Amino acid sequence: MSDLCKYYGINAFSTVYIGGGTPSLLGENIIFLLDYIKDNFKISKGAEITAEVNPESAGEFLPFAAAAGVNRISFGIQSSSDEMLKKLGRLHTAEDVKQAVKLAKSLGFSNISGDIMIGLPGEDITALNKDIDFLLSLDIEHISSYILKKEEGTPLYIKNTPLPDDDTVADLYLHMSKRLTLAGYSHYEISNFARAGFEGRHNLSYWQDKEYLGVGPAAHSFINGKRFYFERDLSSFLQNPVTVFEDIGGTKTEKFMLSLRLSEGVRIKDFPFLQNDKAKEKIARFKAASCLETNNGKIHLTDKGFLISNYIISELIDENL
Repeated sequence: MSDLCKYYGINAFSTVYIGGGTPSLLGENIIFLLDYIKDNFKISKGAEITAEVNPESAGEFLPFAAAAGVNRISFGIQSSSDEMLKKLGRLHTAEDVKQAVKLAKSLGFSNISGDIMIGLPGEDITALNKDIDFLLSLDIEHISSYILKKEEGTPLYIKNTPLPDDDTVADLYLHMSKRLTLAGYSHYEISNFARAGFEGRHNLSYWQDKEYLGVGPAAHSFINGKRFYFERDLSSFLQNPVTVFEDIGGTKTEKFMLSLRLSEGVRIKDFPFLQNDKAKEKIARFKAASCLETNNGKIHLTDKGFLISNYIISELIDENL
């Protein structure tokens, strides 16, 4: 076991995720980075090693990523429309995405994910269908679908570009969920779809409330029941990386919140408060609204329920407070 593993009390890591920012700008330095990780941390045999990749920089990165031992690639696709990609401030085109995925497959990558945005400016079902058709044509194993929000400093925020209303976004989300499910992708988490056996193991560890270590400015960790993070400033991180305590983690309430993000839901017997009268009434109400289902001693959210997951979770947790 490495000294760092001993320091954090971790035997081995079953996943590695290189993401946030633009890791594909590392180029061949990805080899040195992963060598350092393997020298200082014990990485389990068969570990999932993911790298995020911008399509426009795939050619300068993927060959080195393959040589370094990366075995899962996550592409930031966002849209199949070149016009929309420009509005979003993205540097790639739809053709860049096609070529990047083609290159990844030629290098032997058999676990490829793509991120797509819904709720784009002016988007309707017709535009969404074009994006879904494009995604399916790529024949990739995993798809993440996120509802667009205008973040401060982005082109959409600066130009105050209007976005579809909540009802339209809900229709888009449910339509995408249905189409991807019919195409053979399991809707295993609010924003994630996968072919059988290709669920993202790294992110699953977050939703299953497992411990993890984040390294880098603004990186968050959950170790030994405590959540902490490094400050965002790069200079201070390089000179004297100090962790900041955030909160206690791993509580029953936290496990409940995170578990309901997953399609498998939670076992009722694991959370006794679900069996009191008020909780039962709420569960029945959400079930009648087709937002929640119960079977085999479990409750889990439906696609419709995922849309208001925060509300449902907070309503049920109130019965435990």
